[in-house]
Amino acid sequence: MKPINLTLLGVALLAALTAFGCHGEPGASADTSVATQTFPQLTQKDGQEYLSLKPTDVPGITFAQVQEIALPGILETTGQVTFDDRRVSTIVSRVQGRIENVRVSLWDTVHKGEPIVQLYSPDFMLGEAEYLQAENTQTVSLNASVEGSADLAKSMVIAAKRKLELLGMSDADIEAIKSPAPTIWMRAPITGTVVQNQAVIGSAINSGDVLYQLGTLDHVWLTADVYEVDLARVSAGQQLSAVTTAFPDQVFKGEIARVSPDIDPNAHTAQIRCEIENPGLKLKPQMLARVKIVTNPGAALVVPQQALVFDGDSYIAFVQVTPGSVERRTVEIGSWNEDGYARILSGIKAGDRVIVKQAIQVNALWHQAHGESS
Repeated sequence: MKPINLTLLGVALLAALTAFGCHGEPGASADTSVATQTFPQLTQKDGQEYLSLKPTDVPGITFAQVQEIALPGILETTGQVTFDDRRVSTIVSRVQGRIENVRVSLWDTVHKGEPIVQLYSPDFMLGEAEYLQAENTQTVSLNASVEGSADLAKSMVIAAKRKLELLGMSDADIEAIKSPAPTIWMRAPITGTVVQNQAVIGSAINSGDVLYQLGTLDHVWLTADVYEVDLARVSAGQQLSAVTTAFPDQVFKGEIARVSPDIDPNAHTAQIRCEIENPGLKLKPQMLARVKIVTNPGAALVVPQQALVFDGDSYIAFVQVTPGSVERRTVEIGSWNEDGYARILSGIKAGDRVIVKQAIQVNALWHQAHGESS
């Protein structure tokens, strides 16, 4: 008997196994089919869109309830210091002429009645001449004792003096007139600080030109924004305190003087104007401050910040409408100091259940259901 060739036997066995694998029963073949992945679907009802979700669509999803909480009796906002316009005075030229001399400059402190700028104009000489003539006529009429002439002369003096007052001369300046002169010193109408200076020696001026602006800083205004939902809590007369970054250890006291009748349609805020005491003149115009207003307690809607998704140019929240679907809503938020939470102004209401964890992933699924890239 010839010996068996093991090499040939191995090749034959391998061929047989291969043939069985290729032509054997269908049940013995490998399963090469690919599972089709499905995404959450959008449904519509009464003009609203809802996203259907199963627990397996977004593992780890959690919900939280929108809460209404009591607000404290302190309302916090930010403000900006400005001049009290009742304590600002503008010095305007009342004649055509030129500036002869100046005694003050920007940021100087002046006192009421102090001469600050000397003006030249023929109008001064003419007005002083008319006043001196009227006084002389009055003296003559009194000595002549002509009936009715004294009253006429007196009215002429009053008219001539009134003309000089309109030109910017004070009573003391008018009383000191001995002869007509083309120059006068204009005096500070209030005690304050020079906050604007347009007076340059030798420059020509016209009637109505602004020369100086004076302001006082012992009392200033603080304008601040209050959200529309908080307007019912503020009113004129309420006490407040302000702190600035320049003087963080000093508290400035004041009260609300006015509440704006207008609402900013974009931010939904109204401005309040507050009167602030300014000891040491530390508060300066345009300075920023943190403001606390003592007010009536109120209520606010709050949700965890994780429930909000910033998409495009607005904040989005997903509200559960049924155990298997959610609605995508645009919400407005307001200022809030509690870490981890956001204050809701509109879009959702107390008692709504919103997605907290995985809200970003759900927003991506919503875009995919619309055929968009998130």
